Amino acid sequence: MNKRELLYYLKTENERDITDLFRTAYQIKTDNVGNTVYLRGLIEFSNICDKNCYYCGIRHDNRQLERYFLKKEEILEAARQAVNFHYGSVVLQSGECRETTFTTFVDDLVREIKGLGPSPGVTLCTGEQSYAVYKQWFDAGAHRYLLRIETSNRDLYSRLHPSDHSFEKRLHCLEMLKNIGYQVGTGFLIGAPGQTLENLAGDLLFLKKFDIDMIGMGPFLPHPQTIYATKTLNMSEKKKRFLLSLKMIALCRILLKDVNIASTTALQALDPQGREKALQVGANVIMPTLTPSQYRPQYLLYEGKPCITDSASDCRTCLTRRITAFGEKIGWDQWGDSPHFFNRTQSRVHD
Repeated sequence: MNKRELLYYLKTENERDITDLFRTAYQIKTDNVGNTVYLRGLIEFSNICDKNCYYCGIRHDNRQLERYFLKKEEILEAARQAVNFHYGSVVLQSGECRETTFTTFVDDLVREIKGLGPSPGVTLCTGEQSYAVYKQWFDAGAHRYLLRIETSNRDLYSRLHPSDHSFEKRLHCLEMLKNIGYQVGTGFLIGAPGQTLENLAGDLLFLKKFDIDMIGMGPFLPHPQTIYATKTLNMSEKKKRFLLSLKMIALCRILLKDVNIASTTALQALDPQGREKALQVGANVIMPTLTPSQYRPQYLLYEGKPCITDSASDCRTCLTRRITAFGEKIGWDQWGDSPHFFNRTQSRVHD
């Protein structure tokens, strides 16, 4: 699909065309990655962040936030829970920090998690680091890395971040991750202040050009401790943003075919069945939280985050019922790696 076609579907309100778009996306999903949903146990192990992104609830300058950093044993217990729940993979997510004590901690943590039996897949989402640190973590056993750039438009990026945040550095980090051998993921805010539909179409083409393996994108939801606190969405705006988010997932599936696409929790903040509906238009990954419940209220990137009071066990039971009710299967005990990664790297070997 070219930019003109992408823009048409992002703009259209024609119900028949939207239905056809979603039906096509689901068919391409089943043809390329099947109808299996892979669960990644999400462990948000720290909300301490050196970054000050204007839209984020854990930004450095949010002085109203109580900061935390989980002890290693708390994280390992959550990882054991993922293994016991047969999730197959864990995601270690935190605010961005480049101190040696932090990078060494993550290295040790990955090695210990990989020592659990059966060994779970490990995705890291810990921000911008040096090549040496990324390589260290890869050698420790992490094999997937998610680094969202939030927008592929440099001007919009500069409006969403302070002047000391570098768009070029973000792109360079994605290049380093790819060169090291990670399955590389990125993603965007959908409906960010100042964003246009042309920007979103450009984001989709960026994913294609950069040959991304995994996508995690979700709707922009304002947080009360950011400069966008006054932009609370009314019901009509929520419906429009949810539909736009589903369109982005569907177009991403049609454009990229064999990638992994996450159905993010933010979708459920806009629609009670948001995550399940995303599975019907192309998504194939869900990340149930394993963060200890007492810390979840302190890891709110946006307002209205769902499931923060549910126990990990309740979350597993609920998601299982909801996913299977929509006709999808769950890939228990499977890493659920991106087929695109293997197709991309295999073609490189042949070249």
